[in-house]
Amino acid sequence: MAVPLDTAPVPGATQAPGTGAGRSWPVRLRAVRRWLGLVPFSVYIILGLGLPALAVAIGAFQNSTTGGFTLDNVKAATHGIYLQGFETSLEVSVVTAIVPGIVGFLVAYAIFTAKRGNLLRRVVITASGVFANFGGVPLAFLFIATLGSTGLVTGWLTAIGLNPYEHGFDLYTFSGIVIVYMYFQIPLMVLIMLPALEGLRPAWREASQSLGASTWQFWRYIGGPVLFPSFLGCVMLLFGSALSAYATAEALTSGSIALTPIQIGSFLNGNVLAGQQNIGKALGLGLVVIIAVAMVVYTLAQRRASRWLR
Repeated sequence: MAVPLDTAPVPGATQAPGTGAGRSWPVRLRAVRRWLGLVPFSVYIILGLGLPALAVAIGAFQNSTTGGFTLDNVKAATHGIYLQGFETSLEVSVVTAIVPGIVGFLVAYAIFTAKRGNLLRRVVITASGVFANFGGVPLAFLFIATLGSTGLVTGWLTAIGLNPYEHGFDLYTFSGIVIVYMYFQIPLMVLIMLPALEGLRPAWREASQSLGASTWQFWRYIGGPVLFPSFLGCVMLLFGSALSAYATAEALTSGSIALTPIQIGSFLNGNVLAGQQNIGKALGLGLVVIIAVAMVVYTLAQRRASRWLR
């Protein structure tokens, strides 16, 4: 059977670059270079996250005396004061994720609706970038000097008869940690929520208004469903940030509150009974599992949100 002239291959011709066996070397080299660009990041992930996580996972099920397999470390980490540490850490993380999430979203929306180039808008965005990265011991010292029992603001309030410590407030308790964490959680929410708000296309609002939809209907059926995956992902990111925070709570409370990161720090500092060294690794494994679940939810939410932000 004769081959049609318009489909017959031309002698000596090669296929288009990137197709089949005729794929040209330049295309292959570009593909190799593209993958080589991931090598430094992959090495960083393996050395900085993969190997430490593997060591923690192995140590959590290892007897610190004999080196054999055991479940005693995990059992100890899920009972008594260590279980209380997980509960308190989760409570702090949930509260300092939801409340700053809502407040941060409202602030981000106010920035989004402000006129571009506005001085106040630029100041708020810049301040959010600074405050979101301000934490640790300096932040704890800032609040102790301000709202501590002998702090500056506490002295002012006491002078007018409104001493907060006489009305149940205590900076060195659960409520104090929540207030301190909000200092950097709210600005962080503003920074990570702004790109999602920027993804709201003005054409959607104009189209809904032309069809007679009210502002409530726009947010109920268009804006809300589009932003909710991003909002959920940002809240999960705040949850992970609060759960893993250590230095601020340690400097603020001196370990008087049972928080899992502080308990792990105590093991790292050598404050441990003989034969219980690997309980700290079991606690670390518990945090890794919780953070992993939070990051999976965050990834799924961001993947869904990215469909609307293209």
